[in-house]
Amino acid sequence: MMMTSEWAIILDEADALCEMILSSEPAHTLKLAYNAVYSDTQLVEAIYAFGRMKEQYEDVQRFGKYHPDYHTIMKSIRQQKRALDLNEKISALKLAENDFQDLLDEISMLIGKTVSEAVKVPVSNPFFASNSSCGSGCGSGGSCSCSA
Repeated sequence: MMMTSEWAIILDEADALCEMILSSEPAHTLKLAYNAVYSDTQLVEAIYAFGRMKEQYEDVQRFGKYHPDYHTIMKSIRQQKRALDLNEKISALKLAENDFQDLLDEISMLIGKTVSEAVKVPVSNPFFASNSSCGSGCGSGGSCSCSA
């Protein structure tokens, strides 16, 4: 494939779109929320501890209730997850991630519909999926039952 002036224009437009996305309010909010979470050393330690507990949880899942530490690990993972979910900084980060994902979904839908109304765009938000010609989104592992 040769680089033509048309390709150069497309690449310039893609760079401009990327800059607009990165300078958007949802992107700024996401950066602030991410920095708030990962600058808190106690919270970072709790996140890493939860990650280690998840590894143990996956090991327990292989053996189920026959694993010797089944009840201890199951209880501990739920407690750690609840503690992290109730943390205000993590809640703010999750909301910021969802808002940013909604922005990306909306942009994807606009670009896809500009190409063709028949373009199927996988989205994470059911609101945008209803505007898709595929229903629940083709990125859902074949559950959309479209003919693509």
